[in-house]
Amino acid sequence: MIEPEEDFPDYSKEDEITDLLELNVPLADGGLRLDQALVRLLPQYSRSRLQEWIGQGLVTVNGSPATVKQKVWGGERLSVSPQIHPSEQTSQAEDIPLDIVYEDDAIIVIDKPVGLVVHPGSGNWQGTLLNALLHHAPQLKEVPRAGIVHRLDKDTSGLMVVAKTLVAQTALVRQMQSRSVKREYLALVWGELDYGGVINVPIGRHPSQRVKMAVLEGGKEAVTHYSIEESFPGCTLVRCRLETGRTHQIRVHMTHLGHPLIGDSVYQRGVQKCALQLRELLNGFPRQALHATKLALDHPLTGQRMEWDSLLPEDMADLLDKIDEAGDGSA
Repeated sequence: MIEPEEDFPDYSKEDEITDLLELNVPLADGGLRLDQALVRLLPQYSRSRLQEWIGQGLVTVNGSPATVKQKVWGGERLSVSPQIHPSEQTSQAEDIPLDIVYEDDAIIVIDKPVGLVVHPGSGNWQGTLLNALLHHAPQLKEVPRAGIVHRLDKDTSGLMVVAKTLVAQTALVRQMQSRSVKREYLALVWGELDYGGVINVPIGRHPSQRVKMAVLEGGKEAVTHYSIEESFPGCTLVRCRLETGRTHQIRVHMTHLGHPLIGDSVYQRGVQKCALQLRELLNGFPRQALHATKLALDHPLTGQRMEWDSLLPEDMADLLDKIDEAGDGSA
């Protein structure tokens, strides 16, 4: 089975029941909390889902609105009105502008703006790149994930490739796995680096903070090559080339190196050392300073090697200009 290189949300599909359910609490379940009893009666649904329905007023006990913590004693009549979760609904096409830098019958190359979520997920069920793709190319509803084979974080800008057919998607995923797809990023990091190198340490889900990734023994292999693009007082613009495509890979690796990305509120640790004026400027940047600047791959149908470049977005280019000005003023 071919899987994408990067981890995508895996939403478990529960049975879609939309009619009112009438249930009786068994005497054997007497003394349980309502949510515990419902888990036994409706094992196809998670406890968190059932608790959510209770909080939304979709569950009654003997005709009265229920609460999560109330106890049942056996024999009560329960009414449950299941509600399909957004993750179980078919994604809708939405007319969202796309910056398309290349398109043919097999692929689309997109320059993703800052703020655009790639794939629907918790808190972002609409307004995503996937929704936009379904509007731009309706046939993508027949391709898993609307042809998306890799991702960028919401606040990372730059180049992405999308497959327009299942054949193209399979070919691109194989290229991801064989590491023949080349992706380069420009990242502005705290501190002054003297030389480039290779970071080869495994990455996995943070053991206690689930929204974060971390360098972990036993994690997935992760390899990042980095070189100095331009040096500034207190910070460095680096070019990063990925061999692997782990979630948050550059952000985690550069933090591990001791040079977290400017604007990265998730991974930046402590106060960074530099001139006060520059520190205030850099701390004011509202997102991780990371841009996918180069993409190269073999066309999935013709085999021709193709390459695209993307200039720094306006916000990062403007930040670099201001850093230059701040440096001139302090000289």
